[in-house]
Amino acid sequence: MLEINSTHIMRFSIFLFSIIIMSTSCAQLPYQSIPDYPEDYSTGNVISRMIDGLGYRYYWATEGLTQKALQYKPSPEGRDTEHTLEHIFGLSEMILNAAKNEPNIRPSNWDHLHFEDFRKGTLKNLEKASKLMLGKSEAEVANLKVIFQREGKQSEFPFWHMFNGPIADALWHTGQVVSYRRSAGNPINSKVNVFMGHTKH
Repeated sequence: MLEINSTHIMRFSIFLFSIIIMSTSCAQLPYQSIPDYPEDYSTGNVISRMIDGLGYRYYWATEGLTQKALQYKPSPEGRDTEHTLEHIFGLSEMILNAAKNEPNIRPSNWDHLHFEDFRKGTLKNLEKASKLMLGKSEAEVANLKVIFQREGKQSEFPFWHMFNGPIADALWHTGQVVSYRRSAGNPINSKVNVFMGHTKH
């Protein structure tokens, strides 16, 4: 009887420890709510706010995703939720690299990464990019480039392409994730308020 109780206690302790670790991990992820307003409407601050809006939407689009929702795809030929999240991760890398004025190295290989890696990486990338853009002047933003590098060759594009490219694309695909998980019976938290940028508890 004593051995059974000890086993139960051990299992319960491991369970509690796992819950604490998961809670701590979630608490460390940015964009559970959108940050405070920037001080003014300068060029860099406006871009930063756009990235923050994406970050908040992505956080709640991916919070509490079930395995069934991750595997959902609208058609046999379509891309499932997890591969869509991999694509968004790649877009977040591009957003961060543009903010750092660094090249996007091609090809990329993320075969070793999984859902939690993509989620954490995307949110951290967006947070870093947002902070880098804060306070930048129009002239500073104009000097930023979208750079691609493949086999030693580079191509550059004006920062304008960030708006109609990776940022818009990431918002588009985040909406897809919301739609996919709803179809899989795993809708997002109904208390999410994308207008205010806060979620009621």
